[in-house]
Amino acid sequence: MHKVDFDLVEMTLDVMKYAIERISTTERKIGKPKKAEELKALVGETITADGIGGEVAFNLWKKHLVKTNVPVDHPRNLAFVPAAPTRAAIMFDLVTSASSIHGAYWMEGAGGIFCENEAMKWIVSLTGMPEGAFGVFTSGGTAANLSAIVTAREYWRSLKDAHKNEKGLIITSIGAHSSIKAMAKVADLDVLLVDTEARLEGAALQDTIDNLTADQRERLFAVVATGGTTNAGIIDDLMGISAICKSEGLWLHVDAAYGGGALVADSVRHLFNGIENADSITIDPHKWMFSPYDCGAVIYREPELAKNAHSQDGSYLDIFKDEGAHGFNPTDYQIQLTRRVRGLPLWFSLATHGTDRYKEAVERGLELAQIAGRLVTEHPDLELVQEPSLSCVLYRRKGWTPEDYTHWTYENHEKGFALVTPTKWKSGDTYETVSRFCFINPDTTEQDIVEILKTME
Repeated sequence: MHKVDFDLVEMTLDVMKYAIERISTTERKIGKPKKAEELKALVGETITADGIGGEVAFNLWKKHLVKTNVPVDHPRNLAFVPAAPTRAAIMFDLVTSASSIHGAYWMEGAGGIFCENEAMKWIVSLTGMPEGAFGVFTSGGTAANLSAIVTAREYWRSLKDAHKNEKGLIITSIGAHSSIKAMAKVADLDVLLVDTEARLEGAALQDTIDNLTADQRERLFAVVATGGTTNAGIIDDLMGISAICKSEGLWLHVDAAYGGGALVADSVRHLFNGIENADSITIDPHKWMFSPYDCGAVIYREPELAKNAHSQDGSYLDIFKDEGAHGFNPTDYQIQLTRRVRGLPLWFSLATHGTDRYKEAVERGLELAQIAGRLVTEHPDLELVQEPSLSCVLYRRKGWTPEDYTHWTYENHEKGFALVTPTKWKSGDTYETVSRFCFINPDTTEQDIVEILKTME
């Protein structure tokens, strides 16, 4: 055996051992970041003309670099919207990478795309959208939201020649995810924000539309509602909003990137009533569907409209669209051409565990939020900002300043104990700094919550 082949085998074994240890370890610290200068001093020059060798590079990763990352699946990582990919999904993510599949066209990636589509059928079924609705996997919620709104914009432009030269307008609430404003910049759209971080009601939307100028009403083509706000887990009035969009002739996009996973949970499914009327929906399987990063999804009521907006032309691409291709081309329905089959680990996890296990895991996240709400209410120094919504819990430590919350976060992080970050909540005309839990990982325990709250005493 040539030395290079021997080294490759050894490295493969080392990587597999690392992966197995990583997903089987139940007790580990939350990593803490170091400055780039500190890391440079620890690892030195790693990119050189001759290379430093796989063994040296891998040892640097294990000894120094991996410890400066915060694992999103740590049971006491309750910041932002964490993730908890199943072991089956993580292992099959390795298979996905090793298989080196280009997931843009059926001609190259038929087997992988078939598996993705099986997982997508299940996701679409959760929404209650009519037959013919379908979607594709994207890199995340931002790409999914952008793909959906570009589809909506191009459809709007196709309805009236005058729209082709107009800057479109969309309406959403201040509680909407930051990606809505970001993707509007990319798509060159104006955004009108309804001034509520609480549930966006149909009446408030109608009032906003009724008070538009003639020019604004002419440019308005879409409404973005939220199926579980990132900050507080709030679900907008999807039934009322969808009725208004229908009567006003507006595209309805529902950003359920975080909350969409809860569609599987019987206890809260009714809160999403009206989502089935959407023209497009964003759901992130890498959040509450226990898939590895990066895996978002966009679903369309009429996929052909997305194909009209996103299908790319080029002589080098003609072969993929030939009759001999015989299949579904994901690139035609979202903004990316080159793509990995990022839905493949989700398919394997679903096939391995079954959808009932997914339902149980999501219900556990909902239960943990209720447990945390009870513990906060019972604590003399704490109080809820509002009742827990989905798996988000906003609460305050009485008497604390914004600096106190920041110091507390850094102190727990420095200890490698927990990562719980503050956020801001609009109360009246002012914003208040509060603390926030977001429960995704079913391995989080009640005792974890108790221990975290003790550190606020």
